Amino acid sequence: MPRSGGIFDLDRKAARLKEVEGQASVPDFWDNPQKAQDILKEQTRLKDDVGKFMSLESSLNDLQELAALSEESDQEIIKDLQKSSDQLSNALREIERQAKFSEPLDRNDALVTLHAGAGGTEACDWAEMLTRMYERYAERKGFSVEITDILPGDQAGIKSITFFVRGPYAYGLLKGEAGVHRLVRISPFDANKRRHTSFASCDVLPDVKDDIEIIIEEKDIRIDTYRAHGAGGQHINKTDSAVRITHIPSGLVVASQTQRSQIKNREKAFQILKIRLYELERDKQRQAIEKRYDDKGDIAWGNQIRSYVFMPYQMVKDHRTSFEVGQVDKIMDGDLDLFIDAYLEWAAKKKSGSSVV
Repeated sequence: MPRSGGIFDLDRKAARLKEVEGQASVPDFWDNPQKAQDILKEQTRLKDDVGKFMSLESSLNDLQELAALSEESDQEIIKDLQKSSDQLSNALREIERQAKFSEPLDRNDALVTLHAGAGGTEACDWAEMLTRMYERYAERKGFSVEITDILPGDQAGIKSITFFVRGPYAYGLLKGEAGVHRLVRISPFDANKRRHTSFASCDVLPDVKDDIEIIIEEKDIRIDTYRAHGAGGQHINKTDSAVRITHIPSGLVVASQTQRSQIKNREKAFQILKIRLYELERDKQRQAIEKRYDDKGDIAWGNQIRSYVFMPYQMVKDHRTSFEVGQVDKIMDGDLDLFIDAYLEWAAKKKSGSSVV
């Protein structure tokens, strides 16, 4: 197996890891705490990347040895070979997927916000269906989901929800989900069983860690407390534990209501505000804040990035990449890898200036 070049570039990463480990071992390493933290973070990333490749190489060697020992009549060994081969293929696909990430923040956790759009109760139900889809996707990846704020619909579903998806490369994997998602189906809320079209928007931001300095002055914020929405336990809805923070200069409003105390909700709300302010600043630096929202557009017809058609036929289609599948239930159960791969490929070609169909 090649040990350098291509998407893996193991030799370069191994050499850089050795260099970084040397930097971390000098006596005055902690004289500059910020620089030390940056070096340790790079060291962790490099160890992870090199470790993944070495594990992949070891698995391939084991597979080759097992294949050399097997005979056509040995069904148990053949079964083990097939299982090991499938596992190796999945691991390789994951590494190839991660090689397409181009931003340092792609490794971070993701903050996802869903809003119901045009369609009333049907749209609120659609927002809840999308929430479950992303929860199932996170479960498939071994990620965790932490809901921080939720506003139930008047009759059913969700008007809006904000949650963290925590896991390696969660932001890199989910950033392509940002945009308007369109649903076409026979509405369970329509007694006449007519076909309805509904919309929901998805916004995805990278989690900003505590080492990113975002200054929030007390004079620039307003903090309100209120009773949490929804059912749950003996504590919820009995005290004003939910917290809403308004950042006056930017107009940003964030909230947290799922923690058990006002103090915890305040901490979580500040964390979300920090993320949104950081992203706002990044957009200003790129002079792309208009582009971000023009791309997403209104939460209505003509601005969707993806359509989910349940009736009169079944199809899920991404309108950016033109990738489509006919198994709607599979996608709604969180099997998003093919759509994410197609988006990453499309985004890479777009960034490099190649023609994008």
